[in-house]
Amino acid sequence: MEGSRSTTPMERSVVSELEGTLLKDADPFSYFMLVAFEASGLIRFTLLLMVWPAIFLLDMLGMGDAALKLTIFVAVAGVPASEIESVSRAVLPKFYMDDLDMEAWKLFSSYENRIVVTKGPRVMAERFVKEHLRGNEVVGSELEVNRFGFATGFVRNDIPSITNRVKVLFNDEQPIVALGRFTYAPPLLSFCKENHLPPFVVTNQCQDERPVPVVFHDGRLIKRPTPSMALLILLWLPFGIVLAFIRIAIGLVLPLWVVPYIARPLGGGLIIRGTPPLPASRSNGGVLFVCTHRTLMDPVVLSTALGRKVTAVTYSLSRLSEILSPIPTVRLTRIREVDAEKIRRELAKGDLVMCPEGTTCREPFLLRFSSLFAELTDQIVPVAMNHRVGLFHATTARGWKGFDPIFFFMNPRPIYEVQFLNQLPVELTCSAGRSSYDVANYVQRILANKLGFECTNLTRKDKYTLLAGNDGTVSNTTLVERVKKVVSRFNPFLHH
Repeated sequence: MEGSRSTTPMERSVVSELEGTLLKDADPFSYFMLVAFEASGLIRFTLLLMVWPAIFLLDMLGMGDAALKLTIFVAVAGVPASEIESVSRAVLPKFYMDDLDMEAWKLFSSYENRIVVTKGPRVMAERFVKEHLRGNEVVGSELEVNRFGFATGFVRNDIPSITNRVKVLFNDEQPIVALGRFTYAPPLLSFCKENHLPPFVVTNQCQDERPVPVVFHDGRLIKRPTPSMALLILLWLPFGIVLAFIRIAIGLVLPLWVVPYIARPLGGGLIIRGTPPLPASRSNGGVLFVCTHRTLMDPVVLSTALGRKVTAVTYSLSRLSEILSPIPTVRLTRIREVDAEKIRRELAKGDLVMCPEGTTCREPFLLRFSSLFAELTDQIVPVAMNHRVGLFHATTARGWKGFDPIFFFMNPRPIYEVQFLNQLPVELTCSAGRSSYDVANYVQRILANKLGFECTNLTRKDKYTLLAGNDGTVSNTTLVERVKKVVSRFNPFLHH
């Protein structure tokens, strides 16, 4: 096949199904469960799971189209279209990537013009296909949206129109290859010159490139909510909420050195590697612990590992998190001169912990380190922080950050790993004439090597621009003020 391929555009084209071909799972139900949970909430998530037996029965009776339409209606009816788009941009790509069939991807990526056909609405898959699979076009149904910006639950473009749209993309000329069974749109099989069914056999001539990794993603769920996993999550939630508040109460009431011993019987775990330094003397000033940033719990866990309270400097910490924090916190302003003075004052009082990435990252990547810390002290102790959780992510870009500690402790077995590295020798600090950028980059590299992570030049702004459409700054206005602001959009008389 490869040896006889023409050089015309059509001969360098491929049409592939998404579900069951590029993705291993042919059933898109779990992705609609994600949309229901992240765009609407727990009630719709539960409702969609309750409807699943009817969806499954329709599918078994050969009424797959009706089953899909019922799934879409329950998942999105009445949901703002902007929320569906946000979930499709920030949440779904990670789960799609985890389910990606690499053999199918290698074959798909060996063609230049790449078209993907999806069972679901186009908006759900488009970001993933175009940005991570380097696809050219995504063909699927279109969600109907009313004039108020809410999804009606119905879709436009039935199966024949989807097939016709693919033909229009090729000006009615035949692309060379179709990948998949095309049970959703079988006319596409006859439209293409060659058909490849999974499992795929990849020749050596196929490109050996990788899809673009998902560095940033959002959402609270870690596991893809298949019907069985969704049921497990719902059954665990009441116990998890109670357990979370018990764990938080213990951390607030008991001395930090006691917490690791109490946490173990409650399912938690703290793994400490390396030698923690002794408390600094007041005459020499404090040590600055420079940590990787995995969750808002990093400074608290560091203090627990040290057995003493260490002040943490924070950028965008919610008021609730400040209230729940068992250690002192100092809010920074992101104004470099002001923040530098604050950090110097705190270091003069004692040890300090700082996360120079400025925001959390869930994947095995380190964001660019701010060089500010290197300019302020030569007593720098790098600390590699990592965590393992099973059901819920303890960070969010789009949601309420105040719930982050609660979601962390709702996990059945939340485990943290703290690795203390040696204090930087003076010759590797700014005192030896090194620039603050060189010191920051060096600290980033050694922490990445210790964790097996990859260094990047991505920043907090990159993360929040992608996931939330803002710069990641937490508002200091009260809840009442925010509610009034939302209501005033619909009632202009409140402005007077």
